[in-house]
Amino acid sequence: MKTFRNLIILGTSHIAIESVNEVKKLIETSNPKVIALELDLERFKRLLSNKKQKFSLKSLTSKGALFNSVGALIERKLGERVGIMPGEEMRTAIKLARKHKIQIALIDQPIQTTFKKLSANITFKEKLKFIFDILAALVLPKKRIKIDLTKVPEKKLIKKMLLEVKKRYPNVYKILIHERNVFMARQLLGLIKINKKTLVIVGAGHEEDLIKLLKWNLQKKN
Repeated sequence: MKTFRNLIILGTSHIAIESVNEVKKLIETSNPKVIALELDLERFKRLLSNKKQKFSLKSLTSKGALFNSVGALIERKLGERVGIMPGEEMRTAIKLARKHKIQIALIDQPIQTTFKKLSANITFKEKLKFIFDILAALVLPKKRIKIDLTKVPEKKLIKKMLLEVKKRYPNVYKILIHERNVFMARQLLGLIKINKKTLVIVGAGHEEDLIKLLKWNLQKKN
């Protein structure tokens, strides 16, 4: 968790009970006037409907849907191991926001825009690498990294994983992480201007870059 101006930025894991508890605690203790979520309207509605995202072989032919479907499948399976539904910290934030009549701000780029960018920019080589990596992870023995899924990964591990994605899938990193961070930072600049105490809930992999982008944008304006 980091504070910047009127923002309290909480990096979460979408399947960690620790994140759910942190969200509850921060809402109760910090009394935010706005809760900003790493969601767009489509994902917001889907999250509240509790519908599981379906994975089909058809997604292998769509570059954007491929990454989203596989990511959702992996997240769901990991969530089942720890007895929590993916995105539970977001659901908790929404429920508490409604209970306390706190304004909700959806700050993420529309998911269909992200899909279109992925489909237009991911190379065939990156797509093959991704499919190979998924298959290799299923069949090849590898050195196991012990991770407590009930907690948010340490910043060092998050940074290492992000660098690996950036190196192996540069276009995926650019679209799924960097460009979304730029979009979310722009929304947060608007919330800084309004100057109401705001709790920002985003995946832990976005937290550090968002702070950098906010500082850079504000310095540029000055």
